[in-house]
Amino acid sequence: MTGELHEWLAASDQLAATQAQVATLEHSDAVESYNRQIELLKRRLIAEPATFRQMFIDDGMNAVMWEFSQDELGADFVKELWKVLLREDDASRVIMRFLWAQPLKGKRKFVRALDAHLSDSYPMFKGLSVDWPAGNSIPPHIREPEDRSHDFGLVNEGYLGYMNVGYSRAEVDLFVWLEALRDKQCEEKPCEVGVHIAGKPDLKGGCPVKIHIPKVLELVGTGKFHEAMELIESCNPLPDVTGRVCPQELQCQGVCIQNKMPIAIGQLEWFLPEREKLVNPDGDAARFAHRRDPWLVASKPPVAIIGSGPSGLINAYLLAAEGFPVTVFEAFHALGGVLRYGIPEFRLPNELVDDVVGKIKLLGGKFVSNFVVGKTATIEQLRENGFYKVFVGTGAGLPRFMDVPGEHYLNVMSANEFLTRVNLMQGLRDDYETPLPEVKDKEVLIIGGGNTAMDAARTSKRLGGNVTIVYRRTQSEMPARVEELEHALEEGIKLLVLRGPTEFLGDDKTGFVSAAILDVMELGEPDASGRRRPVPTGQTETMKADLVIMALGNAANPIVKDSEPTLHTTKWGTIDLEHKGSQETSIEGVYSGGDAARGGSTAINAAGDGQAAAREIIGHLDVPADQIPLMVAKAKDYTERASASQVIVAKAHLADGIEEIIVHSPVIAEAAQAGQFVRVLPWEDGELIPLTLADWDTEKGTICLVIQGVGTSSIEMNQMNVGDSFAGIAGPLGRPSEINAYDPATETVVFTAGGLGLPPVYPIAREHLRRGNHVTLIAGFRSASLLFWTGEDERMAGLQREFPDTLEVVYATNDGTFGVEGFVTTPLETMLEAARAGTGRRIAEVVTIGPPLMMRAVADLAKKYDVHTVASLNSIMVDATGMCGACMVPVTIEGKTVRKHACIDGPEIDAHIIDWDKFLPRFGQFRKQEQASRARHGLV
Repeated sequence: MTGELHEWLAASDQLAATQAQVATLEHSDAVESYNRQIELLKRRLIAEPATFRQMFIDDGMNAVMWEFSQDELGADFVKELWKVLLREDDASRVIMRFLWAQPLKGKRKFVRALDAHLSDSYPMFKGLSVDWPAGNSIPPHIREPEDRSHDFGLVNEGYLGYMNVGYSRAEVDLFVWLEALRDKQCEEKPCEVGVHIAGKPDLKGGCPVKIHIPKVLELVGTGKFHEAMELIESCNPLPDVTGRVCPQELQCQGVCIQNKMPIAIGQLEWFLPEREKLVNPDGDAARFAHRRDPWLVASKPPVAIIGSGPSGLINAYLLAAEGFPVTVFEAFHALGGVLRYGIPEFRLPNELVDDVVGKIKLLGGKFVSNFVVGKTATIEQLRENGFYKVFVGTGAGLPRFMDVPGEHYLNVMSANEFLTRVNLMQGLRDDYETPLPEVKDKEVLIIGGGNTAMDAARTSKRLGGNVTIVYRRTQSEMPARVEELEHALEEGIKLLVLRGPTEFLGDDKTGFVSAAILDVMELGEPDASGRRRPVPTGQTETMKADLVIMALGNAANPIVKDSEPTLHTTKWGTIDLEHKGSQETSIEGVYSGGDAARGGSTAINAAGDGQAAAREIIGHLDVPADQIPLMVAKAKDYTERASASQVIVAKAHLADGIEEIIVHSPVIAEAAQAGQFVRVLPWEDGELIPLTLADWDTEKGTICLVIQGVGTSSIEMNQMNVGDSFAGIAGPLGRPSEINAYDPATETVVFTAGGLGLPPVYPIAREHLRRGNHVTLIAGFRSASLLFWTGEDERMAGLQREFPDTLEVVYATNDGTFGVEGFVTTPLETMLEAARAGTGRRIAEVVTIGPPLMMRAVADLAKKYDVHTVASLNSIMVDATGMCGACMVPVTIEGKTVRKHACIDGPEIDAHIIDWDKFLPRFGQFRKQEQASRARHGLV
């Protein structure tokens, strides 16, 4: 037999003997007791797995602690430890807590090991240990300039941007966790509360919305990402917004103890809610699912919030979270205020604003768009309709210009207008109708050095322009965020410092700007801002310019102030907060914050004001409980009427290309006055069109619009039918006509209405007649075929029947087919001559509405006879509330050209001070773009 066979036989005998021994011992008391214990452990493992998991974790942590007691961490250990961290289980969180609790020496040892052993897989770890934690960290992911400067995708993609280059969400969590490990957990908490500077009343830095930053960092550092997100949102419901646009370098990060390289608090702030959406996409819906609708509960009085910018949104969220019924009234058709119209999507995606709006809606908050408080309704009227308190967060308003010669030329525009056309109205897209100035391959000058200037410059670059930022001080004095300026320069935008425009040159035939004359400056003594004042050297330079964008800040918008006589304002026009430490205004129960009260400021300061006002409102409930349900019912009814769909209820064809449309719009009908207009958005991808209110019916809740199809939007609006709805109509806007009293026996008010000028003339003439004035209407048309409203059952005939003794109507047609042959100036001149000769009525004033050339002709004629004349101007507009500055009307006052705004100062403006040579070209500013649009739509 072989050796192997002998070994097998011996082993078999031994196995048989062992089996017999096991069988004998199996029934002994000791073995049976052991088996019972094992069975018990099995059942306990199934019932209480955490007990055993903790035991294994404890054993593992003993091994980890032993490794950390060594001088350096080995490669195999670090790789295994990293794998455990990526598991996102109890063991990984225990290790996170262990490392968070390590002294700085232990944390540095860990980072050195990442640098040494994992940098092949994670290039961001290479060199991380050098000067860590004070002067080194993992940066957020920023796209390369050559990739990002041609599109509107995010530039700074934050830590989650690493997912776009192949890293997992769990790996990104660890990058953020490593950033939190840099925190010192200092007792002073300067990032949260700020730092006191001797001799100065205000703290330096700190968080305007009082986020508990050290606690947030501790929660992240111990792996509690969800809890960190909830803590932030308990203070600030829009961290993914403010984390992107807040100037952290001046606030929380500006006073960070890690002063060589502050902890990236802003990046963590917006990372946490974005991470939550990845981990738990339906988290918000689940979180708010069981909350009762505050409008149905009606246990707290309703609050009106004016404006859906950062101050309004945080105010609405915090109040809604406390059970208050809230309605947010927004002047635009889209929500977000400056966050949407002012900040490009490469800095702040609109979906982040939508997230905040969505949370407020889940809490029961309501939104009414296209509602201009101060015009659609006053603050007092909101309170009469049940709203207990009011928060005014209307933003800054009117853009500033320099008032230098040549500023009237076309393509000299405000950054507000330019960014609104791009961001809010999506003018960069071919499927949207709002026109943009030509930018591609054009020379674009940005005047200013703040964040808005950076936004305008970087937007222009993405549209293909050759962009230069012109700033009157040096780069070190620029108020823009350092990151934004660095990004602009990386993207190829040029910076020309110590230069300031003193004049713009242009082509007087086309009306377009062609160049800028720049003063060469030097820095003198410091001014009130603490920066050295720019002083002209006497030298000038001329620079080619096809487009000039003015980013010089904003002045206060007067709409709310003018509608509330008891609302106190400062000398700068901002809303005055009457009590130190309070957001309450001079009107009890009315609060304000953000740019409306501060002037130009930041989104995070605005959010802080909204938060502070919410706390005041919550803490001052002084209304009897039995009155609350009635207040809620009234406010709810008003909210529903204000947000009613603006449906076409009737339509009539008036003449070739001209339609009369009656629209259900009850709150506008209630507020309408003669001479005002509305801003119409026909559909979501349309453009904003100013249309004069031709008539309204308060009882029926309707308004009348007369539309002449000229451009794409007006042609397609005329194709709408009864039952169709507009995307939004805002108004009434502009100042109502000034109706003075005259002697009807000897005087007359003359209206010259050219073509489509008749509808806006109609309500103004009617108001004069109701006042007792004598009115002479001269209505001009090209030919009889274009006449309208002249039939027996139509408006003009009805007005003549109502006022037979004080209304005289004269018709004129260019071709003589109806009435007087010629233009409206023909019968007007006859009347002026008769008045001068004493054979006719004295002409008290002339009101002219119609084609611009006709209005100029009327103004020039009346001026010869020294008769006061006003022209009603619906010039080029975007927002029609003053914010954009697009409706600039150059006027001459005391020999100097200054600007008025048709939507704020008008639409009626003294026709004799209008510089018609400078004004008329504005009507052709976008002619080329409009022709291209009609061609795209087959409307040529």
